[in-house]
Amino acid sequence: MKIASVDEMRLMDRHCLEKLGIAEEILMENAGLAAINVLQNKIGIKGRKFVIFCGSGNNGGDGLVVARLIHSGGGKVKVFLLGDKNKFRGAAQTNMAIIDQLSIEVSKLENATAAKKDVAHCGMIIDAIFGTGLDRDVAGLASDVIALINHGHESPRQALETFRSKQRGIMPSATLSELEFHNKSKKKVLSLDIPSGVNGNTGEVMGAAVRADYTVTFGLPKIGNMLYPGYELGGELFVSHISFPPSLTENNDLQIATNDYVALPKRQAEAYKGSVGDVLFIAGAVGYYGAPYFAAMSFLKAGGGYARLAAPKSMIGKLAVKGREIVYLPQEETAAGSIAMKCKNKLLEAAAKVDMVVIGPGLSLQKETVRLVQELVSAIKVPLLIDGDGLTAIAENPEILCSRKASTILTPHLGEMARLTGKPAAQISQNKIAVLQETAKKLNSTIVLKGAHSLIGTQKGSVYINLSGNSGMATAGSGDVLTGCIAAMYGLGLKPEEATRKGVFLHGYAGDLATAKKGEDGITAKDIMEFLPQALKNDRTGSISANYYEPLVIS
Repeated sequence: MKIASVDEMRLMDRHCLEKLGIAEEILMENAGLAAINVLQNKIGIKGRKFVIFCGSGNNGGDGLVVARLIHSGGGKVKVFLLGDKNKFRGAAQTNMAIIDQLSIEVSKLENATAAKKDVAHCGMIIDAIFGTGLDRDVAGLASDVIALINHGHESPRQALETFRSKQRGIMPSATLSELEFHNKSKKKVLSLDIPSGVNGNTGEVMGAAVRADYTVTFGLPKIGNMLYPGYELGGELFVSHISFPPSLTENNDLQIATNDYVALPKRQAEAYKGSVGDVLFIAGAVGYYGAPYFAAMSFLKAGGGYARLAAPKSMIGKLAVKGREIVYLPQEETAAGSIAMKCKNKLLEAAAKVDMVVIGPGLSLQKETVRLVQELVSAIKVPLLIDGDGLTAIAENPEILCSRKASTILTPHLGEMARLTGKPAAQISQNKIAVLQETAKKLNSTIVLKGAHSLIGTQKGSVYINLSGNSGMATAGSGDVLTGCIAAMYGLGLKPEEATRKGVFLHGYAGDLATAKKGEDGITAKDIMEFLPQALKNDRTGSISANYYEPLVIS
C-alpha cells in the first residue's frame, strides 16, 4: 500500500476537487462514513453516548459529519468545539450549518474541565481536533483536552499489542482474555486521520498527542500514521480511500509504501546446497563469537544452502562446536585477534566463487582489519551485504561504494547511519525517510535503516516501511540474524532489493513468533533464529495475516 506525505495528500485532494470534480462535501462525507463504519463494527452506535472534540479546520469538519451520522443512527452525541464555529470554511462550514439545525448539543469549550463529566459518562471519544497538517507544538486548551482524553486510557503499547494478538492469532487465549478484560474498563478513543498532536510527516509528537484505540485515515496512510511513535499512538489503523481513484492511490510517483508481500520462488525438488545460495561470511574477531555464528547459521535456518565462514583461525574450534553445518575458512589474524590484511587475496579468491559476500558481523574495529574491509569492498565483484563493524569501517570513506557494479546492501542501525552520513542521529531520527532516500541514491545501495518499523530504501528513491517485529528484538545479535536472513532470500532466488525486503519481513515475523511463545522480555537472537524455519513455512503456506503487510482498507 502506498504511503503519502502531507504535501502529497494535499495535491491529491486538490486533484480530486479541481480535475475530477469530486466536491469537498463528498470527500468529507465519505470520511465520516468510514469512521461510522469503524464505530459500528467496534462498539455499535444505537443507544450509545459519544463525545466529539472538533478543531476549527477540516478535521473538525470530519468530526461534525460523524456527529450527524451518529445522531441519525440512534446514538447520543455531544460536540465540543475548541475554536470559534465561525472559523469553519467550505465543507466544514456547510456541515456546521447542518448541525445547527439538528438536536445535537454543541458547546464552545472554554476549558477542558467543562468536558470532564461528559467524557466520564460517554462510551467513546472521537478525536477531530487536528489533522495531518499540524506544524507547531500543541499548547493551551488543545493540550489540556488531549490530557483529558488520555486520562485513564490504556497505554498505547497495550492497545497495539492487543490488536496485533487478535489479528495475527498468535497470543495464547488465556493471556488474550486477560487483556480483553482489562481493556473493557478503559475509555475508547477514535482519531480521525491521525491522532491529534502527531506530526503527519514524521510520526513525532508535537508537544502532546492523543492515544487512540482506533484511527481512520483518509485517502492513504500518511507517514506519521506508520512511523513510531505515531503508529503506536494510533492503535488499530484503518484506511478509507474516500472515493480517491486508483490512479491516485496507486500512483507510481508515490515512492513510499508498506513492505508488502514478496513471493518466494518455488523450492525445486532437485535443489542442492549450491542452488539455494552459496554465501561467504567474512566475520568475527576474538571476543566476538556470536555475530559470525548467528549470521551464518541464520542463513541456513532461513533456507540458504551453503554457508562459508571466514574467521580468525583461533576462533574456528569454538565456533565449530556450535555450528557444525557451517563450512569454515580459517584466516590469519592480527595480534589483537582480528582478520589480518595478508588474507586479502585469499578472501578475494573465495569471494569470486560464491553468489554473495557478507562482511562485517563482529569483525572488530582494529585498524588493520578496517583497512582490509575497505579494500575488499572496493574489489569484490559479486553482490555484497555490509553489516556491523563493516559499516563503521566504510564510514571513513563511504564513496567507495559508488563505483561498485554489483549490488550492495547496507543494514545500519541509527548510530551506524549517523556515521555513514555524517549527520547527527537526532537529525536523522526527525527525518528518517528523506535521509534514507538521499543516502541510498548517493551510495548506490539498498539500505535497511533498522529500528521499530525498519525502513528499506533503494537507489531509485523508493522506501518500504516494514510492519513485522517487536521491541523484544532489541537484543544483541538480532541484527546478525537479519543479515543471514537477507542473504538466504537472495540465495533462494530473489533479486537483491526483493531479498532485502523479504529478509526484513521474515526476520520481524520470526521475532513475533518468538515473542508470542516467550514474551517480549528476554527473547534472544537464538530465539529469533530458531523461529526462522516456522516463519518461512507459514509464508510459503499463506498462513500469515494480511495485517502484517498493510492496514485494513474500508469502503
